[in-house]
Amino acid sequence: MHLHELGWNSHFEHHFAQYAEEGLVAGRVGAEHRGALVVFTENGDMIAKPSGALRHNAAGRGDLPAVGDWVALRPRPGDETATIVAVLPRRTKFSRKGAGAQTEEQVLAANIDVLFLVSALTQELSLRRIERYLALAWESGAEPVVVLNKLDLCDDLPTALAEVGSVAVGAPVHAVSSVTGEGFGELERYLAGHRTVALLGSSGVGKSTILNRLLGTEQQRTQDVRADDRGRHTTTHRELVPLPGGGLVIDTPGIRELQLWDADEGLGSTFADIEALAEACRFTDCRHETEPGCEILRALGDGSLTEERLESYRKLQRELAYLDVRQDARARSERRKEYRRFAKEMRARMKGGGR
Repeated sequence: MHLHELGWNSHFEHHFAQYAEEGLVAGRVGAEHRGALVVFTENGDMIAKPSGALRHNAAGRGDLPAVGDWVALRPRPGDETATIVAVLPRRTKFSRKGAGAQTEEQVLAANIDVLFLVSALTQELSLRRIERYLALAWESGAEPVVVLNKLDLCDDLPTALAEVGSVAVGAPVHAVSSVTGEGFGELERYLAGHRTVALLGSSGVGKSTILNRLLGTEQQRTQDVRADDRGRHTTTHRELVPLPGGGLVIDTPGIRELQLWDADEGLGSTFADIEALAEACRFTDCRHETEPGCEILRALGDGSLTEERLESYRKLQRELAYLDVRQDARARSERRKEYRRFAKEMRARMKGGGR
C-alpha cells in the first residue's frame, strides 16, 4: 500500500523529514503481538520492536508505540524485521488510565480521525457508560460518533435515540444493524479520504460484526449473543485494518474498565449543558445545594436535568481530581528517584577520583 492509503499526510511527512535524511523507513503500527509490533510500510509488513534508547527515554508507557502510530524504522538486512527508532508526534490519541493500581497512561489508539463509540440497543444500553466514553473521546482530539448497534433487536428505537441524544451533546448518533446492514451507509462516509476510525466499546456490543460489515467479509471472528442479550467477547488485540474501499479501522478488544486520563476538557464538552447552567447561577461560588438563584437546582426541579446525569458528572469530576493527586504523587516519587540516582552517580565519581 502507498503511505497515503495508510493515512500519511503533510503532518507526518514534515516530522519524518529528519529521519528520511538518515535513511530510515516510515511505517504505521498495525498490531501488537506478544510484545512485538506489526508495522505496515510501502515495502510490506515488518515485525519491529522499540530500540533500547526509545524505551529508556520514554517518560512512561504512553510514549511507546501504540496501534495507529507512525514510526521511523531501521530495517535489519536480510529479513523482515526492524527496530523502531522514533514515534512521530501524534495528531490524536485515545487514552485511558491503565488498569490496576498504577497511575499510567495507556494509549488504545493513535492518529485516529473518528471514534465510533459502540453500544448495543439491548438491555445492556447504559447512558452513564456513554458519558464516560464521550469524556475521553472529546479529549482525544478525534471526532466522536455514537454508534448504536443491534438495531434488529430494539423494540423502541425512538425512545432509545432520545435517551442517548440527551447525553451525547454535540456528537452524532447512528443506529445500525450488522445483521441487515441498515444504517451502514451513514457510517461509511466517515472513512472517506483514507481516514482512520477506531471502534471502542464494551465486550459483546458488536464491534467485530461492524468491522466485518465494513469489510464485506467475515474476517473478524464473532460469536452469537447469549440468551441474556449479553454479547460475547471475541477480539483479543488491537489491530489496524485497511478496508477494500479505502479508509482504515482500528478494532479493539472489549473494554471492561475505562478509567479517565487527563479528560478535563473532554468532561466539559460531554457535560456542556451542566457547565452552562453552573455559569448562569446567581453566585459564582454556588455549590448547587440550597443557594438561591441556582440554575442547576432549577433544572432539576423542572425536569430538564436528571439527578442521574448530575451525579454522573460529579462522579467523573471526583475521579479526575483523584487522578490529579495520584499523578502529583507519582511525579514527586520520580523526582526523588532521579535525585537518588544522580547522588549515587556523584558519590561513585568522587570515590573513583579519590583512588
